[in-house]
Amino acid sequence: MLIGTLLMVAMGHNPAEAYRELLRGAFVGSLNFGSTLARFVPILLTAFAFVVAAKVGIFNVGVEGQMYLGAITAAWAGFTFAGLFAPLHIVVCFALAAIVGMVWAFIPGILKVKWGVNEICATIMLNYVAILFTSYLTTGVLSSKTSVPRTPSVSPDVVLPRILPPSSANTGLFIAIIAVAALLFIFYKTKLGYEFKTVGLNPDHAEYIGINPKRTIIKAMLISGSFGGIAGAIEVLGVYRHFLDRFSDNIAFNGMLAALIVKNDPKMVPFMAFFLAVLQTGALGMDRNSGVPRSIIDVVIAVFIVFACAEIFSQMKKRRGAKNQDSLKGEAV
Repeated sequence: MLIGTLLMVAMGHNPAEAYRELLRGAFVGSLNFGSTLARFVPILLTAFAFVVAAKVGIFNVGVEGQMYLGAITAAWAGFTFAGLFAPLHIVVCFALAAIVGMVWAFIPGILKVKWGVNEICATIMLNYVAILFTSYLTTGVLSSKTSVPRTPSVSPDVVLPRILPPSSANTGLFIAIIAVAALLFIFYKTKLGYEFKTVGLNPDHAEYIGINPKRTIIKAMLISGSFGGIAGAIEVLGVYRHFLDRFSDNIAFNGMLAALIVKNDPKMVPFMAFFLAVLQTGALGMDRNSGVPRSIIDVVIAVFIVFACAEIFSQMKKRRGAKNQDSLKGEAV
């Protein structure tokens, strides 16, 4: 934030006024605060999608693609099964979105555990496949035949009610909170959570004590993909009410950033996700009312990444140095 302040001063702007307008743009009024909450929900869910994979030592960069496929699946279910009993219809939309996200996450997971394929490369490539496939669908068989590439609108009975009109904040917020609470319970109170932690720390030790690392990695990837799919379903059913081609403004990568900054600490992820939502929503008000370009906030977020990576590399260097010292001591003995 200090670096952002220095940049504003160098550009001839008043930092105090800029940050005041940023906070006003994020919190003051139903539209502003509701927009912050609407942005917070997908960042929160995609951050936890990244965290659950990171717990077992997997770098799931494919949450964006899993979110896209979950979103278009929820949209398809939303207008295809119109007339279904409303509560059941909503459950079907979310269940199918989660399942499709799980299937898409299963692909790099099985490639990793069976053949050692690098999950970063696999998930990045699968992102492009998913995004371009949804573009194909919205301009083809699922097109609404309008000037904007999108699917038909979902049935009104599956639309998630707005909670702070005229903003797009909706009851998907409560669904996200329930999903995150369930995942935190798994992390800290269940055998599966212990298996995740053990495999992430030392897969060889996990196997020695009777935990199957490969099976555990697959389980983590399935849960990770389901969270991506649920995030997409909330965007479709609560915000847009149809699938809009290229709707995501790097949502999942913002979630990944939130997770990385707090070192994948599940307890800290919600706070960082909300902080990023505040910065990104408030940046619009800052740009509009103080004249400070919102790209300054992008610079601040980039600085977060630099500092987070620097800290990680510093810790890796220390661990490497400690291992070298232990090795030298062993040779001396």
